[in-house]
Amino acid sequence: MMELRIVDETLAVVPQPAPEELSALAAQGFTAVICNRPDGEEPGQPPIDEMRRAAQEAGLAFHHIPVAGGLFPQAAVAAFGAIRRGTQGKVLAYCRTGMRSVTLDALANVGGLGAEERIVRAKAAGYDLSALAERLAASD
Repeated sequence: MMELRIVDETLAVVPQPAPEELSALAAQGFTAVICNRPDGEEPGQPPIDEMRRAAQEAGLAFHHIPVAGGLFPQAAVAAFGAIRRGTQGKVLAYCRTGMRSVTLDALANVGGLGAEERIVRAKAAGYDLSALAERLAASD
C-alpha cells in the first residue's frame, strides 16, 4: 500500500503507485491525481493510460504533467498550480520518488508561502528542497 507523504491539507505526494492503489483515494477525500513522470520513463512503470483508467474508475480526475532531467519548465509549474487551485478536494501527485511532484508544488506556490516555509513543508514530507532555496526565494 502506498505511503502518503502529506505536504499540506490538500496535497499528498507519493512515489509511483500501482494502478490498483488508486481505488482507495476517493474515500480519503482525494479528487484528482497528477502524474509527473514521462510515460515509459523506466522499465516496469505502469503505462500512463493504465494509470489514467484506474484513476477515472476510482472517480478521480487524472492529469499528466511530465517533467524530466531536473528541469521544471514554467509551463509545467503553471499547469501544476492551475490544477491545484482549480481542484475541489485533495490532490495526489506522483513521480518516481515524489521529489519532482513536491518540487513542482513548491515552485507553483499556490499558497503564497515564503521559500523557507515551502522548504520546511517539503522536509516534513520527506523531501529536501534546500538546494532550490534561491529559486524558491525568487518566486516569493
